[in-house]
Amino acid sequence: MIHSGKTVLVDFFADWCGPCKLMGPILQDLRKQVGEDVSIIKVDVDKNPQVASAYQVSGIPTLIIFKNGIIKWRQSGVVPAHQLKQVLSGISNS
Repeated sequence: MIHSGKTVLVDFFADWCGPCKLMGPILQDLRKQVGEDVSIIKVDVDKNPQVASAYQVSGIPTLIIFKNGIIKWRQSGVVPAHQLKQVLSGISNS
C-alpha cells in the first residue's frame, strides 16, 4: 500500500496507549478533510511488532507519511489534524 503512488499516513498505535486513543478522532477528522487523496492506516504495534521494528518505532503513537514507498515525514506523539493536513498538503504538492 505504501508503494501505491498515493500518499499514505500510517498511525502506529496500541490499544492500551492513552495518547494513541486521542489520535483516533483526530484521524477521523483528518480523513473527512483530505478525502480519498490520502490513505490513512493504523498499525497495532502489539499485533505487528515486526512492522514496528522495521520502521524503528520505539514510542507510540508514531505517525509516518509515505509517498511512493519513501518516508517523507515522521513524528511521535499526538499531532493535531490541522498540522497533519498542512504536512500532507506540502507532501502532496511536491
